[in-house]
Amino acid sequence: MIITLDGPAGSGKSTVARRLADELGFRFLNTGAMYRAVGLLCERAGTDLSDGEACGRTAAAARLEQTGDRLSVDGEDWTELVRTPAAGAAASAVAVHPPVRAALVALQRKVGEAGDTVTEGRDQGTVVFPHAALKVFLTADAEARAERRRLELLAAGRDVPLAEVLAEVTGRDEKDERRAAAPLKPAADAVRYDTTDKPLEAVVADLVALARRRGA
Repeated sequence: MIITLDGPAGSGKSTVARRLADELGFRFLNTGAMYRAVGLLCERAGTDLSDGEACGRTAAAARLEQTGDRLSVDGEDWTELVRTPAAGAAASAVAVHPPVRAALVALQRKVGEAGDTVTEGRDQGTVVFPHAALKVFLTADAEARAERRRLELLAAGRDVPLAEVLAEVTGRDEKDERRAAAPLKPAADAVRYDTTDKPLEAVVADLVALARRRGA
C-alpha cells in the first residue's frame, strides 16, 4: 500500500509522514531530502544549477539511501546537512529539471515497490504514485510554516531569523508552483488537510484513521 503526503515547505509533511509510517508499520520515504542532496552534490561539484542535463547526471549517479529518517549520500550521513536553508534553495533550483526528476522518480518508485510505504514530497500523488491508495495534501499558513522550519533549524543548532526563513519558504512555494516539471499542486483525488492550528498528535491520529478506512 502506498500513502502519499504532498504539500508546501513547512506544512509538516516529513514529521507527519514519519509518525504515520511508524503508527502503521510502513516504510518512510522522504523525497524532499533526495532533492536537497542532489542540489548540494551539484554545488559541491561546481555544476551550474541551471544546467539540467548536468544536474540530471549527478542525480542518476548519486547513491542515496534512506534508513528510517536518516539519509546517506554516497556512504556519508547527510541527514542534518540537507535540512539547512541552503539545501532547500539548491533543491528548488535543481527540482525544475526533468532529467533530475526522472532519475529521482525512478528511485522513489523502486522504494515504493519494496513494500507498504508512506512517502512525502511535492509530486508524490500527482506524478510518482498516481494510483496510491491514499493521497493527502497538507498545507498551513505561510507564517506558521516558517515558524516550524525555524524551530527545526534551532533544534539542529542554527538560529535563523524568522523573516529569513519566511522569505525562503515563500520563495520555495513560488518556484515549486510555477515550475513546468511536476508543479506543486494537490492531486484531483487528494484529501486536503490544513495543519495550521492542529497539534501533531491530532494530525497523525486523523490520518491513521483515514488510512485504516482505506485498508491500511
